[in-house]
Amino acid sequence: MSSTPLWVPPHDRANNSQMAELMRACAARFGFPAEWESFRKWAIAQSDRFWTEMMLLAKVKPSEPAEAARAGEGMLNTRWFPGLKLNYARHLLTRDGDSPAIIFEHESGLRRELSWIDLRRAVAQCQAGLRAAGVTAGDRVAGFMPNVPETIIAMLATTASGAIWSSCSPDFGRQGVLDRFGQIEPKVLFTAESYAYNGRTIDCVSRVAEMATALPSVERIVVVPLLNADADITSIANAVRWGDFLTPADDAPTYVEVSFNHPLFIMYSSGTTGIPKCIVHGHGGTLIQILKEMMLHCDVRPGERVFYFTTCGWMMLNWLVTALGVGATVVLYEGAPAFPDVTHLWRLAERERVNVFGASPKYLAACEKAEFAPGRECDLSPLRAVLSTVSPLAPEQFDWVYDNVKSDLQLSSISGGTDIISCFMLGNPLLPVYRGQIQCRGLGMDVQAWDENGKPVTGSKGELVCAAPFPSQPVGFWNDPDGARYRAAYFEHYADREVWRHGDFIEITETGGIIVYGRSDATLNPGGVRIGTAEIYRIVEAIPEVLDSIVVGKPSADNDVEVCLFLKLAPNVQFNTDFARRVRDAITAGATRRHVPRHIRAVPDIPYTISGKKVELAVLNVLMGEPVANRDALANPASLDGFVGVLERNGNGNGNGAHGGA
Repeated sequence: MSSTPLWVPPHDRANNSQMAELMRACAARFGFPAEWESFRKWAIAQSDRFWTEMMLLAKVKPSEPAEAARAGEGMLNTRWFPGLKLNYARHLLTRDGDSPAIIFEHESGLRRELSWIDLRRAVAQCQAGLRAAGVTAGDRVAGFMPNVPETIIAMLATTASGAIWSSCSPDFGRQGVLDRFGQIEPKVLFTAESYAYNGRTIDCVSRVAEMATALPSVERIVVVPLLNADADITSIANAVRWGDFLTPADDAPTYVEVSFNHPLFIMYSSGTTGIPKCIVHGHGGTLIQILKEMMLHCDVRPGERVFYFTTCGWMMLNWLVTALGVGATVVLYEGAPAFPDVTHLWRLAERERVNVFGASPKYLAACEKAEFAPGRECDLSPLRAVLSTVSPLAPEQFDWVYDNVKSDLQLSSISGGTDIISCFMLGNPLLPVYRGQIQCRGLGMDVQAWDENGKPVTGSKGELVCAAPFPSQPVGFWNDPDGARYRAAYFEHYADREVWRHGDFIEITETGGIIVYGRSDATLNPGGVRIGTAEIYRIVEAIPEVLDSIVVGKPSADNDVEVCLFLKLAPNVQFNTDFARRVRDAITAGATRRHVPRHIRAVPDIPYTISGKKVELAVLNVLMGEPVANRDALANPASLDGFVGVLERNGNGNGNGAHGGA
């Protein structure tokens, strides 16, 4: 990795950031040097003081104060702000006026705005409808919803009531939805009559009618009009239209004040290895952690506009919505990110004067392969930060952003996940951006890389662990009364020490940045050498003819691992001996000979979860002739069919066989 930064924050911009302001204030009050590394270490060592300062900075106003910042010991027994009472939705709805709280665009061109007054009034009316439907604190309310303003309204109405919100996007299959909502037994379900993707309208009514019979807990189904307000919904039992569900109410909701850890959201693991885990997050931890990330790490200010391409099946929507708590405008988009072409999201950023823009590495790579330069073809003058997550951002993509989007912006690869509804590692307005590195570890997060012996390492690869408690740890798992499943998921790998093992394979660099090499459960070990999947992806996917790829480690007869690389090629590209040799040479030149796969094959498609993550373990199951636990958790389950027998029918097993292009 280059030791020369791609971007250094201008002095005034860094000095005036909210991060710098809080750092200076804490340094003066608590007696440490006012520089980043000292601030980071203090926030871990004095976490009770740090999180108290963060509550004050964010102007979180509880209805009842805390007895202390924390009580108890260890990651499993610490309780944050015991005695405190607050409500997540109250904090998000404190702003007033006619300026936009939400700007919504649909791939069809439909656009809507909701002011702060409009949003608060709509939340109050929806809450009144929930109350009339019998929803009280602790009940579950579910959304099988596209990414539209009504989703946010229903989410805030639910959480204002002390009830628990959970959502799936409408691209989930029937069984995938039942595997999730069937566990939590919602009382009310919100849905839309249809949604659109890539110019095609997909009906939701028939699927919801089927699901309703399998969800006996649901007493009311609310149908939101998106593309067809007059759709026939009589086939859905207990259905009511959105307009009829809204109930006259005051201009503001009635907030049910709850404890810091009162359940707020139920999120779900990907479900690719079995029934999804139902991860419960609390009001206080979710609010204060995401506000920290918005205000300090992203330097989001009131009145700014924040966009992230996401769906209702991914925690990034919950993350995005929390920007309302800063007083920022949330920019929503519903539809395919590249419809009618890859320029669409950047044109949206131009139209809506977006300040913080978020998308996946896959989308950025598609823009690069289309030879689209957003900075030259769009007016992105308000843009000051680009965020990226789902998978590691390759070093070459850092170059592309600074060459083709904007030279003066904070490029923040961020990483954390559904498990903590936030980030372990993300950007920093005080620090330079180095090629291929996440800027820093999150404030108050004792993130370390541990080697095979459980010792912290710097400058080499290791397991991502968090060695100290943090407020956005899950409250627990749903239907896990003794906490056994929760402990097994994160704490049993290092049985002698109570630390959170996240399942990522990382390196903390000498400059304090982080390189993510992929999931540690997908790490390749040929000849005992640990290789992160991202090391291969970044090289292979830079080849113009390669649209996508996936790599797995298949156990061999001699108790070693054979690395298998599968390529999705551009149309009319022929996979043959010469192409395979070109791929091997690129990997050798870009990494080492140890990284060169034993098998290289072409396949029609690459499997992804609905939230956009590659599914290496499902591919390995197919190669081993084992069943895939939950195909319905995949966005494109039919893609797995292309891996059945692919090693046997595709040549002699060393990448020299011939196979038609994807």
